Amino acid sequence: MSKEFDVLVIGGGPGGYVAAIRAAQLGFKTACCESNPYADPKGEPRLGGTCLNVGCIPSKALLHTSHMFEEAGHTFADQGINVGTPKIDVAKMVGRKNGIVDQLTSGIKGLFKKNKVTQLNGHGSFVGQKGDAWEVKVGDETVVAKQVIVATGSKARHLPGVPVDNKIVCDNVGALDLDAVPKKLAVIGAGVIGLEMGSVWRRLGSEVTVLEAMPDFLAATDKDVAKEALKIFTKQGLNINLGVKIGEVKVGKKNVSISYTDKDGAEHKLDADRLIVSVGRVPNTDGLNAEAVGLKLNERGMIEVDDHCRTNLPGVWAVGDVVRGPMLAHKAMEEGIMVAEVMAGQAGHCDFNTVPWVIYTSPEIAWVGKTEQQLKAEGIDFRAGKIPFAFNGRAMGMAAPDGFVKMLADAKTDRILGVHIVGANASEMIAEAVVAMEFAGSSEDLARICHAHPTMSEVVHEAGLAVLKRPLHA
Repeated sequence: MSKEFDVLVIGGGPGGYVAAIRAAQLGFKTACCESNPYADPKGEPRLGGTCLNVGCIPSKALLHTSHMFEEAGHTFADQGINVGTPKIDVAKMVGRKNGIVDQLTSGIKGLFKKNKVTQLNGHGSFVGQKGDAWEVKVGDETVVAKQVIVATGSKARHLPGVPVDNKIVCDNVGALDLDAVPKKLAVIGAGVIGLEMGSVWRRLGSEVTVLEAMPDFLAATDKDVAKEALKIFTKQGLNINLGVKIGEVKVGKKNVSISYTDKDGAEHKLDADRLIVSVGRVPNTDGLNAEAVGLKLNERGMIEVDDHCRTNLPGVWAVGDVVRGPMLAHKAMEEGIMVAEVMAGQAGHCDFNTVPWVIYTSPEIAWVGKTEQQLKAEGIDFRAGKIPFAFNGRAMGMAAPDGFVKMLADAKTDRILGVHIVGANASEMIAEAVVAMEFAGSSEDLARICHAHPTMSEVVHEAGLAVLKRPLHA
């Protein structure tokens, strides 16, 4: 006899496990299936998806360790701290990272138990309808669910003719598990993953060359952010090449050779010990048996959904990287919550315009809302306020004077349209802007709110004042 549930979530990543927990909280009999073992020592499926196992969380652990290493070697002495020449134990660094992942994945199991979510081990694929419910094969068994939420996430996009073995040529998985610091590291793609992983290994001693096909650096960010970030990263030692066309990639037993053409048409060959390929991600829809049940996909392989993540099939929903919108863990979580609440008759929503973006380099980059170039293209009249951290006492005390806060507000209503930050702790400061925008706040609202002194967040306050053309400290 088949197991029966009110809700079955296919995929235990951020969107999936959060959707399952919220559905259970709302009174639904809920199950969540997962098949990917990642690096589980027992070979059992692990919850948390790419983000927790081989993405967001482990990369931040490595970024923190490598940042501490660089601080010890380059800035401690300026503050009167003498520690000698630091040495990195890569195995211990990676082991610490793995320990954090193990702890957090186990934590999700605990949350499932607390919220009475049933974990099913196995790959989920549609069988067909059974009355007003759906039959889904999970591993070797078939379960029946009245509502199904597809949250199967995404995987790294690979380049044709460039086999990824996660030893010499790595995607995000292998980039987190290098067993030694490569003398020369090549990175194809100057996006979030490329810059973060490039930063980790550069800090630890690698000579890092980044090859980017786009002619503009960080084209999705505000133009001032991109300009500032390129200047800072280049000064740090990242060799960033834009407008590159990748040619033949030859992989040896211990190294790799990349032929490419630069933006001026000149041909080059780059020899490296390791190569990280970070050229985007593609949705995981393989194995869902989508075609057999008529689940509609777009030309990019994403599941088509409406604003509330309903698919074309009754009782079937999809969230996260497998649908349109930014491929961000927190966006997936918000969609998972929204779907569970809509299923319960509540009014869930997810506003992409107030979803924050973060790049965890040093300094960090964070933004929410529209960029200056987007507002100009849309013909929206706006005012801008831009204040550097170099004028901020806390930033100076932290030896983190790089970057700025830029605020964009409607010229007529003063409503905040976008906030862009380059600086230490930008990932935390952007939350203030998100809250303000969710409540249709104005630049004057933030300018009139008392901010603690001395803090980095005072620069957000000052940027609001700058929009009004009355900054006090710059």
